[in-house]
Amino acid sequence: MESALVLFLLQVLRISVPYVLTSVGAVFSERGGVINLALEGLILAGAFGAAVGQHFSGSAVTGVFTGILGGLLVAFLHAFITVTLKVNQIVTGIAINILVIGATRFGLSILFGSSLNSERIDGFAISSVLLDPIFLSAVAVVGIGHVLLFKTPFGLRLRSAGESAEAVDAAGVNVDLMRYSGVLISGVLAALAGVFLAFQQHSFTDNMSAGRGYIALAAMIIGKWMPIGAALASFLFAGAESLEMWLQTGWIPSQLVQALPYVLTLLVLAGFVGKSRAPREIGVPYEK
Repeated sequence: MESALVLFLLQVLRISVPYVLTSVGAVFSERGGVINLALEGLILAGAFGAAVGQHFSGSAVTGVFTGILGGLLVAFLHAFITVTLKVNQIVTGIAINILVIGATRFGLSILFGSSLNSERIDGFAISSVLLDPIFLSAVAVVGIGHVLLFKTPFGLRLRSAGESAEAVDAAGVNVDLMRYSGVLISGVLAALAGVFLAFQQHSFTDNMSAGRGYIALAAMIIGKWMPIGAALASFLFAGAESLEMWLQTGWIPSQLVQALPYVLTLLVLAGFVGKSRAPREIGVPYEK
């Protein structure tokens, strides 16, 4: 019984890593005033970059850097369209997700001769998730993210850009620069989540983000746009997903079990979203 509990907890920790990284990254984007519905695309870009980087270099470290680079490129595109061109942020996020799904399928066909999956990669040769460098990074990101957002001048400026961009501009701070930085931080962390997925599954598979970006967005809202809160909500969803796996061998219909994480998302959002206050000017382009 004790060993089963340990295995369950380790599974929860492993499943939570992409949610934690992506939700904390989303906090930075949305605190700066930019809605980030492109999280699915950012995760996919990171996963695809990791698979390509390690496959052609043979190095997991190179895979991490190419994955992050892929996320940065997609995040920059999102920031350019929403911050500079001032296009609707929700429409842009959805469009980028669709773009990245198509682009990764095309990339798979060109590089690996398949539109479904890449060649096998090794990832990090780690026996336990507790020793995985990306897991340890996720743990560090929560604490560092909280300090950066609430204890530094950068964090104050970023949060102010999402609350009153005009006041930030009047104080001599570049609003666009702050919003770009929030989106790019989000891109790095969501891409790292994708790298973790690719390394854990030892390949890139078509649309492997599988809704994780949207669940991470829900975790961010439940966590009241705070890194620690987002991380705790991510553990909740990871626990539900892990429980789903453990219940699939039981008497409960498999369709009901598979719906558990999404039902939990709806129930928790219904109970929390009304009590959470989003940044006041989130989604509002700043016009000088």
